[in-house]
Amino acid sequence: MIKKILLAMAAISSVGAISVVRADDLVDKRWYAAPFGTFILTDTDRGADNGWGGGMAFGKMLNEHFNVELKGFYDGLNSASGKGRWDMTGATADVQYYISRGTFSPYTVIGLGGTSSSHNGRSTAGFLGEAGAGLAYEICDNFLLRSDVRLRYNNNFNNNLKSDGTDFTDMVVNLGFVVPFGDKPKAKVVEAPAPLIPAPVVVATPDCSTLDSDHDGVNDCKDQCPNTLEGVKVSIAGCWIVDVKFDNDKDVIKPEYFSNLDNVAKRIKEHPELVIEVQGHTSKTGGLKHNVQLSERRATAVKKYLVDGTKSPNLTTKGFGWTHPIDTNDTEAGRANNRRVQLEVNGQTQKPLGK
Repeated sequence: MIKKILLAMAAISSVGAISVVRADDLVDKRWYAAPFGTFILTDTDRGADNGWGGGMAFGKMLNEHFNVELKGFYDGLNSASGKGRWDMTGATADVQYYISRGTFSPYTVIGLGGTSSSHNGRSTAGFLGEAGAGLAYEICDNFLLRSDVRLRYNNNFNNNLKSDGTDFTDMVVNLGFVVPFGDKPKAKVVEAPAPLIPAPVVVATPDCSTLDSDHDGVNDCKDQCPNTLEGVKVSIAGCWIVDVKFDNDKDVIKPEYFSNLDNVAKRIKEHPELVIEVQGHTSKTGGLKHNVQLSERRATAVKKYLVDGTKSPNLTTKGFGWTHPIDTNDTEAGRANNRRVQLEVNGQTQKPLGK
């Protein structure tokens, strides 16, 4: 009797050793430097050929969607038909909005600043405004390629560099790279202490590897759920598990899993004292916050199917997002396996189950 109580306490403790991952821990908030080159498609009013330039930006990632940065640049435009060369230096303060963060990260950008322009021996300061869209591609944690296309508005106020206008609208194409400073944030995983099995239990059961008390195919040494119902599918830890997989970004249960879930629901209703956790999971596409919410919706959908309107206080749900993959996220087949819901039962009940 004492042996069974100690084993039960150890199994319950092991269920508590679940990794906890906070979505905020994965948000990248590093500073970075971003050198770039520029190709300028000039306003026809300038009377200049298309030209080249470059510059340097320094910025900071604020959260999952926003970057801010300060950018300085120099652009040179050759004369068209002898109308004089243009030399422009300037700076802008930019705000970038990233639609999603990942290997490919599309974004939009707006910037405001000023410029100093020289043309035919005359110089003037002016206002600069830019708006456009771009794409960043992550090569590794500390190196990204980045390119964007912007519409640039330049107003030189009343200091006419040309007799026929003071404002110009150019198209600029930037291509460069981003070097973040420091290490990319990783998920902070907090592990509960390993369960302490009293020494007398280990000494008293030297042959546990040859025993399978609940006949689930997992020996008592490895079985974390020693009172699992007979005849149910179990994980390698000996706990009841039912896999349900979902289409990408969906939380609708497909009909092919109805029959299996009906059998699970029947066993749950036969033993309402079981403590069950319905766990939702996703593949690694899109933002972490969205995926945690999606995985919770998947878990809730399975719970609703199993209880079918009845109350089940011992049936709970939890969404893990992409933090607990069972396959690679680099292939479509692997991502499909990761889009799942697992029904894990700790095997411990409020009273012993009859066979």
